[in-house]
Amino acid sequence: MAIDRTPVSKRCKSLGISPAVLGYTQKKETKRNRNTNTRKKLSEYGQQLREKQKLKFIYGVLEKQFYHYYELAVREEGVTGENLLKLLETRLDNVIFRMGMAITRREARQLVGHGHFTVNGKRVDIPSYRVKAGDVVALKEKSRKSPKFEQIADAVHGRIYPLWLDVNKETKSASIVRLPQRDELDFEIQEHLIIELYSK
Repeated sequence: MAIDRTPVSKRCKSLGISPAVLGYTQKKETKRNRNTNTRKKLSEYGQQLREKQKLKFIYGVLEKQFYHYYELAVREEGVTGENLLKLLETRLDNVIFRMGMAITRREARQLVGHGHFTVNGKRVDIPSYRVKAGDVVALKEKSRKSPKFEQIADAVHGRIYPLWLDVNKETKSASIVRLPQRDELDFEIQEHLIIELYSK
């Protein structure tokens, strides 16, 4: 399996996104080279490519899988760009991150791979597993007493849960109330540019 080992802070700076979007603590801003990425005007293709790279980096998805999500989004009814975002948001690793069971999406992907979570009572160890409205995602009974998850709970204290998730802190579970909406994202993205890039 391919792994993206790009330094997070460096990549965030180049793509113009806050590390907080990925679950990382915002470091103190430096005044040095503040306008590094604004010196050169991006071409139309450059803007489209940047938006694609931004979305891939946020969700930790590589090109082949990302293009597969685009193909699925095209086939579904509705606006293709919004469909793409919904597909990414309903990945199991992202749901784990959103419900506060992991500090970052990278950590969520690892925890899912280690088999710590269940969907509707069945163990699922595939980070890209797509949840549906009505599904219940929960931490396994054996994993609840692990000091690892106590540390995570302290680290994510105060995290705001999205409205499409009904999180139960006591049982360490969450119900998928509905599919996420476009305006509920906590980062800015121009998804139509990504669709234009792939439509060429």
